[in-house]
Amino acid sequence: MPTLAATVLSPAAWRERASAHEERADALTAGRRERVARGERHAIEDFLFEYYGLKPAQVRRWHPGIGVGLQVADAHAGYRWYVTSSDGVTTMDAAAFAAERGDAVAQIRRLLAATAGRKPLLGCFGMHEWAMVYRAGEDLRHPLPLRLGQGGTDAAVEANPLVCTHIDAFRFFTPEAAPLNAHRLTRENQVAMDQPGCLHATMDLYKWAFKLGPAVPGDLLLDCFALARDVRYVDMQASPYDVSSYGLAPIAVETPEGKSEYASRQREFTRRAAPLRERLLEACDAVLEYRESD
Repeated sequence: MPTLAATVLSPAAWRERASAHEERADALTAGRRERVARGERHAIEDFLFEYYGLKPAQVRRWHPGIGVGLQVADAHAGYRWYVTSSDGVTTMDAAAFAAERGDAVAQIRRLLAATAGRKPLLGCFGMHEWAMVYRAGEDLRHPLPLRLGQGGTDAAVEANPLVCTHIDAFRFFTPEAAPLNAHRLTRENQVAMDQPGCLHATMDLYKWAFKLGPAVPGDLLLDCFALARDVRYVDMQASPYDVSSYGLAPIAVETPEGKSEYASRQREFTRRAAPLRERLLEACDAVLEYRESD
């Protein structure tokens, strides 16, 4: 069987790309790897590895993306969902991937497309993290003190409407906070509720990039990772936790000034996320073409 790749990279060309990817991935994950070696934890950055469950080695593995073939690529030939043609070109086995993961890809596509098609909502002001510790006592999700104490945190939640639209934030609300949210969120209505202004929906682009496997080129995966890390910092700066131990100033969303700053950050993240979401949609479409052709 001859190669079906739209683009074929020479050994020198693809090795240069792979090397650049590995170097960038190593820089992005250096802190995590060093902390693991020392038995330490970072309450902000380690979220990307612990919550999403990805290891630095997985982030480091370079994929050319769907439709790109590699000459003399023995390592890739041994990876799952790769195939080598009779003329020696190794490429993603899109048909096999579509057969096994097509339903999941279609669901990811529905969510990404629905999110991309909505106007960003900028009125939540990051109160989801506050709702996760509302009346929680000592049962906190992170080993950091509350900036306003428990009483001040509870008062801020009660003074600001909860309008969270993301199920994977809402599911961590305390039992006392969940009924205060304007929306009853479930996994079933996620496609109908996710919107591009949500910080957690933006961080999830990293998750979708990884779940799309070798269909996603390495640069896109790392772009999603870098954006998710930037978002996570703002997420925690706007949270009720005191992040001064990390040299960070709070975004005091309980104040008008803090609300304004948070909304500004949301706009910027929405702008940065849009082209990444579109590229993920393109990868989904490329995979689903193989499922439809069957």
